[in-house]
Amino acid sequence: MTTPNTLIFVDMPSNDPAAAGKFYAEVFGWRNDARPEGVYHRMVPGGNFINSDGSESAIGNLHLGIFDAANARPHPEPAGVEPRTLSSDGRKPRIWILIGDDDTPERILSAAEERGATVLWRNHYWATFNGYNHAFRDPWGTEIILWGKAGDNPSVPESFTRE
Repeated sequence: MTTPNTLIFVDMPSNDPAAAGKFYAEVFGWRNDARPEGVYHRMVPGGNFINSDGSESAIGNLHLGIFDAANARPHPEPAGVEPRTLSSDGRKPRIWILIGDDDTPERILSAAEERGATVLWRNHYWATFNGYNHAFRDPWGTEIILWGKAGDNPSVPESFTRE
């Protein structure tokens, strides 16, 4: 039996990886693992995926990388290659973050906004995947979608938009 190709990591560009690492450490409480400082930062959320019975599995939560747009590493050329700037036009990948049971979208959005992020929307229910979502754009242009589980027979607040 063959195994599928497996997603192991996602990187986000920044023109200041050290500041971006600090931003995500402060907003989400992740460990900011500089490798080396200002060049590449691995964000470590900690903890493990949860089993269906609520116990912690042996599988660690996925990590996220932040790289310097001016010289994206790894690359065979020591000086990297063009482009060396952040993309500002059009759609880019979006990163989805599950809101922890002991956190709130209001706290996360507030912390992100205080650190230079732009709130894109709040209070939306997506029936297709049965979840509440909220979004912000970080100071480097990456869109972050916050996801909250709605649970069985959700009671969607009147103030929420829906699709």
